[in-house]
Amino acid sequence: MKFNWGTGVVIAFILFISFIMYFVISMNTDKSLDHDLVDENYYKQELEFQNDINKEKNAKTLASKVTWKKTTEGIVISFPADFQDKNITGKVFLYRPSNKQLDFETTILLSNHNLLIPDKRLLDGRWNIKIDWSYKDTNYMFKEEIQY
Repeated sequence: MKFNWGTGVVIAFILFISFIMYFVISMNTDKSLDHDLVDENYYKQELEFQNDINKEKNAKTLASKVTWKKTTEGIVISFPADFQDKNITGKVFLYRPSNKQLDFETTILLSNHNLLIPDKRLLDGRWNIKIDWSYKDTNYMFKEEIQY
């Protein structure tokens, strides 16, 4: 069989196409490369983004802000002391960017202006915390990336 430049080009194309097909198939079937959106309702949240901006602006105008600290029991979230805790309502969302099965949401139930998120619900590492709360018909939001 005679090997000329035309045969070499055809073989090079076949090898290149085979490599690309192997690469595409292995990327689509490998479960370790499976990445999801942070939230399934991503587009719905995008439409409500201006409301979130307004809530964050309201939170920045407060004299005392929402704070958090890590304790041996878990994370303690402290709300402003000048507000009555029975009038503070809302939810706390904790997102784990590396594993959506660890994400959870809890209702705000305060004890002396503090909310405890137990240690048993949290793993060490990065979390995104989002506190969507209201006090006397004014909505507030606190967002932060934390290391636990």
